[in-house]
Amino acid sequence: MILSAAFLAFAGLTTVKASEVKAPVIAIQQDSTTKVPVKLEELPDAVKTTLQSDKYKEFTPSAAFLVTAANKSEWYLVELAKEGQTASLKIGKDGVVVE
Repeated sequence: MILSAAFLAFAGLTTVKASEVKAPVIAIQQDSTTKVPVKLEELPDAVKTTLQSDKYKEFTPSAAFLVTAANKSEWYLVELAKEGQTASLKIGKDGVVVE
C-alpha cells in the first residue's frame, strides 16, 4: 500500500514538471514580430502627414512603434487617443494606412 502511494505521488510530480516545460516552448514559437519604440517626432514625414489628415487630425498620437513581421515587412503602429477613447493605427512607411 505504501509503495502504491509513493508511485502515485511520483507520477503526479512528473506530470506537473512535463507541463511546465511545454508552455514556454509554445510562447517562443508564437513571437514572430518585433516592436521597437519610436519617438513621435522621429516618424517619417509621410506618416506624420497621414496623422495630420482630416480623418485623423482629431486624434492625438501618444506612442509609436516600428513593427517588423517575420516576413520582414515593416510598418508603424501608432497609438491614438481622443476624448478618453484609444485606438491603434497601422501605417506603412509610405504613409498608407494598412488594414
